[in-house]
Amino acid sequence: MRKNDFMKKYFNFKNTINYEDLKYISKLIIDGKIGIFPTETVYGIGTNAFKEDSISKLYKIKERPLNKPISLLVSNIKMVKQVVKNINKLEYELMENFFPGALTIIFEKNNIVPDIVTSGTKTVGIRMPSNEITLKLIEYANIPIATTSANLSGNNSSTNFMTIYNDFYNDVDFFINDTSNKIGIPSTIVKIIDNKIKILRYGSITKNDLEKFATVIDIKKKL
Repeated sequence: MRKNDFMKKYFNFKNTINYEDLKYISKLIIDGKIGIFPTETVYGIGTNAFKEDSISKLYKIKERPLNKPISLLVSNIKMVKQVVKNINKLEYELMENFFPGALTIIFEKNNIVPDIVTSGTKTVGIRMPSNEITLKLIEYANIPIATTSANLSGNNSSTNFMTIYNDFYNDVDFFINDTSNKIGIPSTIVKIIDNKIKILRYGSITKNDLEKFATVIDIKKKL
């Protein structure tokens, strides 16, 4: 890639956040462009949650099997209600206590969510990240971002920007470089079943954290 081409798609927010650049990037997201951005856990790769062609391209870029669903990142509860239905009391309680943060909750999806996002299932994972850059990006775009970790399928998730750049520089439309808040562990994924919390994947939010709210079904599976 030529240097000029790189500079058109590279945004360095390591020292300060350029909100005008974020507004520009939000328009790329709305248009279905695909990019790399930070979260408080690991870097993500994502696009407009409502553009099926863009999501299909995202699967191909990441080399992700189509039978593995992709989660949605949101910036507020109103956006959650746009894409899911039948939110119960315990789900509201978990959102109140862990959103924004490193918890993904599996909800029943609304029809507005393309089937390709959920691999044809009736549920969708939702998370509200606490990283200010990504929260603002979603807020400016005013749509959820279909997001998965920025690594090729089968590889470990990474907080190393250059590793991610080397994997994706020919395939994505923008990179946001940032060094704040990343813990290197993906989010904990849970689903509410019969008013109990089932852990589907372990992350930085622990069983003990969740037991304050309901009985936790422990699947005994580590990251």
